[in-house]
Amino acid sequence: MTGVGLAEELLLLGYDDESGKATGSRIALDLGMAAAVLVDLALAGRVAFSDGSIVITDPTPTGDVIADDVLAKIANDTPHTPASWLQRLRHGLRDRILGDLCDRGVITDVDETRLDHIHVHRYPVLDPSVEAEIRARLVDALTGERVPDERTAALAAVMAAIRVEPSLGLTGPAAEDARNRLLEIARGAGFADGGVDLEESTIRPSVALVIAALSRAIETALGIRA
Repeated sequence: MTGVGLAEELLLLGYDDESGKATGSRIALDLGMAAAVLVDLALAGRVAFSDGSIVITDPTPTGDVIADDVLAKIANDTPHTPASWLQRLRHGLRDRILGDLCDRGVITDVDETRLDHIHVHRYPVLDPSVEAEIRARLVDALTGERVPDERTAALAAVMAAIRVEPSLGLTGPAAEDARNRLLEIARGAGFADGGVDLEESTIRPSVALVIAALSRAIETALGIRA
């Protein structure tokens, strides 16, 4: 465990450590982070996928401020589909996660003024150990050194859905290999290709169902991958 949520892990992977700027599609990352918060709640046994909607199974706070705010929103609203929640949650989520990581001392907010009045924010890394642990888990998973745990499998599935290979610093055949391995991990966990094989899944069925629904919603929002 890194001590940060899956959404924070995705953001760290999606930003360049030195420049502090996003390296890929902003909307894909925003959708991925919204999905990641819901996945964290599923991993914590707080939400599940039932009758086409994300539903509360346990309203008890997790102790994570961002996740608990989302949990409260779901609890106080009518049931919505995964696709609806992704759109509802993604707006403003990036700023909250950036602020959380700044407060933790993982990254820093560099405020630059351009053309005398335009403020541009960069978020270079202060504490590289957090992202290093994330990447070490992914390397183990991608190289097949060990069977990914539930959390890493969930991260791999969301990464596959939002097309995050460039954030791994990979191009060409290496990027294609990483993409295929991410999809393989997702399938092994039972939540890829539009279906969930609960008998073969390496993670809890309740979590697999949530991730499968979220992955389909992300694919629909971004369009089918070429």
